[in-house]
Amino acid sequence: MTDRRDRSRERREPVFGDKTPAPAKLDLRLTRDDRPAYTDRDATPRSRGARRDPTFDPTIAPALDPIAEGRRKRTPESSREAVRATPPADDEDADTPRDSMARSPRKAGSAERRSGDKRERSEKRSSKPRRRRSLLGGLVYYCVVLGLWAVMGVGALVAYHASKLPPIDSLAVPKRPPNIAILASDGSLLANRGETGGRTVTLKELPPYLPNAFIAIEDHRFYHHWGIDPVGITRALVRNVTRSGSSMQGGSTLTQQLAKNLFLTQERTASRKIQEAILALWLERNYSKDQILELYLNRVYFGSGAYGVEAAAQKYFGKSARSVTLSEAAVLAGLVQAPSRLAPNRNPEAAQARGSMVIAAMAREGMISDRMAKIALTNPGQPVKPGGAGSVNYAADYVMDVLDDYIGTIDKDIVVRTTIDASMQEGAEKALVDELNQKGDKFGVTQGAFVALQPDGAIRALVGGRNYTDSQFNRATVARRQPGSAFKPFVYLTAMEKGLTPSTVREDSPVNIRGWQPENSTREYRGAITLRQALALSINTVAVKLGLEVGPKNVVATAHRMGIQSKLDPNASIALGTSEVTPLELVSAYAPFANGGVAVQPYVITQVKASDGSVVYRRTGSGLGKVMEQQTVGMMNAMLRETLLTGTARKADLPGWEAGGKTGTSQDYRDAWFVGYTGSLVAGVWLGNDDGSPTKKVSGGNLPVEVWSRFMKGALASTPPTPLPGGAYKQMWPTPAEQLPPSSVPMADAGNPIPPGQTWGVAPPAPAPSRSAPALAQSAPAPQRRVVSEDGALRPPGMVPNPGGSSRGGYQPQERSLLDRLFGG
Repeated sequence: MTDRRDRSRERREPVFGDKTPAPAKLDLRLTRDDRPAYTDRDATPRSRGARRDPTFDPTIAPALDPIAEGRRKRTPESSREAVRATPPADDEDADTPRDSMARSPRKAGSAERRSGDKRERSEKRSSKPRRRRSLLGGLVYYCVVLGLWAVMGVGALVAYHASKLPPIDSLAVPKRPPNIAILASDGSLLANRGETGGRTVTLKELPPYLPNAFIAIEDHRFYHHWGIDPVGITRALVRNVTRSGSSMQGGSTLTQQLAKNLFLTQERTASRKIQEAILALWLERNYSKDQILELYLNRVYFGSGAYGVEAAAQKYFGKSARSVTLSEAAVLAGLVQAPSRLAPNRNPEAAQARGSMVIAAMAREGMISDRMAKIALTNPGQPVKPGGAGSVNYAADYVMDVLDDYIGTIDKDIVVRTTIDASMQEGAEKALVDELNQKGDKFGVTQGAFVALQPDGAIRALVGGRNYTDSQFNRATVARRQPGSAFKPFVYLTAMEKGLTPSTVREDSPVNIRGWQPENSTREYRGAITLRQALALSINTVAVKLGLEVGPKNVVATAHRMGIQSKLDPNASIALGTSEVTPLELVSAYAPFANGGVAVQPYVITQVKASDGSVVYRRTGSGLGKVMEQQTVGMMNAMLRETLLTGTARKADLPGWEAGGKTGTSQDYRDAWFVGYTGSLVAGVWLGNDDGSPTKKVSGGNLPVEVWSRFMKGALASTPPTPLPGGAYKQMWPTPAEQLPPSSVPMADAGNPIPPGQTWGVAPPAPAPSRSAPALAQSAPAPQRRVVSEDGALRPPGMVPNPGGSSRGGYQPQERSLLDRLFGG
């Protein structure tokens, strides 16, 4: 015990100021938090957080560090004052406390344990912030490492997809496909053709609110980003996450949308989005904001084949983009999001709702005033139906068909001025469609075509079918059908050119040509009849005899000279129109009757200009030259006018106008025609079925004449009457009332005698029927299969199949009912 006190005294002496150095190995130092720390100079230092040595005896702690024990029992201030106030004590005084501690080892040990526990708790408390800082630091470290790897991965991904793009140095904005603007004769737009559907426009041409509408609804930060908008992408992500179930919002900028339209496909993949972003950066680097916006407005798709705002404005509002209102501009801007769903002509409610959103966005961005917004909302844009509706597309298609013949390859925007009269085009469509709607079901007819042209060949209206949306097949220019008796004028013209006149008399009697017996629609024969009457009444027997008299080949040559371009068969049935022609060529072949004998090439294009105003083509010349003498023109007009006065086209008479024309009906009423003309307009109608099935007795004298008359009355309403050429025909050839009875008229003209024994392949005529008895009762030949139309178009037996399907090829007699006798069945 004494030795322990001696050792304690030796360790305490340096603290109380003894200047004699003690050979102690322990050095006492005070830490910042006034807690003792012991350092063994001969041993390795122990950190604060390390565990205490289990061999350490806590009972000697007060002897080793009485000052620390005192500091733990007193406050720091009182402890310092006590140290300063206590004088150095002698050995005896100093031994008293040590002796007491030595005498009370249990109390000293418990005190030491309490102090050790306090110190351990203090150390634990101080270690918690360190652990937190350690965890946070580790998290930051790993995040930085992961971020670096992510950046490297994204960079590699971008580099990979960028390598799939063309080299940047060779990248260029692709040239916009050319647009063909087709104008009517008055300069109004009929249609646009080409891949885009509309011409290019500049920002300067457009009202300011039109491009602003697109910016407001699609990319309101357009002028503040560099092609990619991180703010917009983040906003779109947040909205899509927080508003699940509603429509997804995209983060693409206008520049990105343009890049997609110019260079990429419409697929939605991560690869395409990366390439889109790369190309957007390239566009922003090489083009100004206004240039990018202008490119966007001319390339964006609006549905229904319309690319660009000009095409869309024409498509949906029937006007140029330069003239659209604010509400119409809002509808166009809103349409880009979903062209098929928001098209104003198919879903006007959805289009208007989207347009209202655009107007609200413009007001929010300060692009329009509140007053302008209110006006636009109360006057929403309404889609309009363009003049001529769908039928103008038939005319536009024909323009495109012939355009290559004039200018060749089209590599830039052009404007084509045509001869089409917009009002006539609409009138022709209305006349045809109304007739089919009213009587089509009753008469079993479903389709039709209409052509109207000036006597010089300028096409004024062209309707290729009942509804362009249902069928784009242009029946007016492509469909070849049998014209029936509408072909007879070329037979009579050939006869006039060989010396016959309208007053020449021929015999209306049964004909037998190698077993073929053409009949008239009435099954009656009139005996001797003038050519004028025969043509007006569409007498088949006279036409067939006349065709054989002048020669079928000559008839074909005459038809080709007049303007028929289709192949014609020079056989006996050519006089009854068994060779097929198109409505356009048949109508154009009637034009020489209206213009005084000049053949025409129908034309529809008068001028072609480039977008810069330079003239690419301008029509020059007129017609194909004279094909009829003036006297022949007068004779033909005398006969064809009689058709409208007393013949099969009596319904087509135009009050106050001199007009001529001819009806036509093919076998079994499959085709019904009427082609008529005045001195200022020629027009023709075809009605039938696309599959060639028979109609319910539609003949040229009923429905086609009604369509023609309805159109002509409207088309000529504001035009002063023009006389037909060859005006002396009235004096040269009197009307039928002034002629002698047929019985007293000789068989042939004195100047055109029939050669002895010449029958031109026709069986000898039967005696003239009495005026009181039906001609049908006196017909001599045995009954044969006869296919007769209302005005007499038939085919020879070799051209008509036996419905019974007999392998012998024979033809059975045809029984005719009372209705057939009355109505020409």
